[in-house]
Amino acid sequence: MEELLKFAPRPTGAGDMFQLLRDGHPRTRADLASITGQARSTIAARIDLLMSSGLIAPAGEASSTGGRPPATFAFNPAARIVLAVDLGATHARLAVTDLASNVLAETDATLSIAEGPDVVLGWVAENGMQLIEKAGRSPDELASVGVGLPGPVEHSSGRPINPPIMPAWDDVDVPAILNRHFRAAVLVDNDVNIMALGEHRTAWPDVTDMLFVKVATGIGSGIIADGDLRRGAQGAAGDIGHIAVPNAGDVPCRCGNVGCLEAVASGLAVATTLEARGLSASTSGDVVALVRSGDLHASQAVRQAGRDIGSVLAACVSILNPSLIVIGGIVAEAGEHLIAGIREVVYQRSLPLSTQHLRIVASQARGQAGVLGASAMAIDHVLSPQAIDALIV
Repeated sequence: MEELLKFAPRPTGAGDMFQLLRDGHPRTRADLASITGQARSTIAARIDLLMSSGLIAPAGEASSTGGRPPATFAFNPAARIVLAVDLGATHARLAVTDLASNVLAETDATLSIAEGPDVVLGWVAENGMQLIEKAGRSPDELASVGVGLPGPVEHSSGRPINPPIMPAWDDVDVPAILNRHFRAAVLVDNDVNIMALGEHRTAWPDVTDMLFVKVATGIGSGIIADGDLRRGAQGAAGDIGHIAVPNAGDVPCRCGNVGCLEAVASGLAVATTLEARGLSASTSGDVVALVRSGDLHASQAVRQAGRDIGSVLAACVSILNPSLIVIGGIVAEAGEHLIAGIREVVYQRSLPLSTQHLRIVASQARGQAGVLGASAMAIDHVLSPQAIDALIV
């Protein structure tokens, strides 16, 4: 870490200097002066400001080379809390975390996004306040709120843009609604983007190019390229669920088109197929339960869904050249059938160079990927150099 810092641009302000401490490693004033090239008096003044905000705290003494051992300082993630909100088509999950995304309390519920913003965001506000209390913290300690929504989002404004499965949500000012309840910055993004971010930060921090694919009621993907989340011009990057699938025919999709990947390979689509065969399946969870019970038709249907998803991902591999594809969402919990179908087609249809070192794996964060990503997004905002400088002025 220290070797990398020698070649990085030297920090100029307190906010920049704070970034050096976010990794949690204790450092002395002399360490910070050496890295930044700034005077000891400047370092001391900035440490005092950061200490007064609670964002850093004493971390003991360093080894002495003679004389009094120097004091060390480190990031204090307990200084504030974040509310992380993961809203899917039919579920809601909330978590209160510290500033290092450690979960302090969490809850989840079955909740349809089609209930509309008043009902859904009202539930978030009520249960968010209860969860903060359950975590033993105060609303005054809330630094930010991160929200994931199951549709395209204009990240700069936090407004959903023509979301196909979210009636009455188009152009709704989600941050303004939540600001009526929480006195904190509110960040909003697409749910699969935050899942990609959560998976990347917690399980694969050293991977610079990866795709996260969510297979649930719908299908979508989040793109990590060169180590950063890529949202696209209108926040619609990674919307693979509405790419046409070869040989899908004229199966109608809820987006208004026909033959979309989501219409033939999502959890809802597989459930519809199985129901037509006389099986009791109306949700993605029903599909997973049937596979786990050993039902042959369900296992075959999920594997075929994997092949259909693989046909789209093969093109993505050729365009983006990721080293890792992570499969998440509730249908991924059906076991290896889905991933086996995806691997079968991706490795067959993609160029050998693109798949030479490509791994296709199941999510490690699983159901927590969304709230961990929402937490990371909100934390990145409030701990940015600009935000820190504004806080301690």
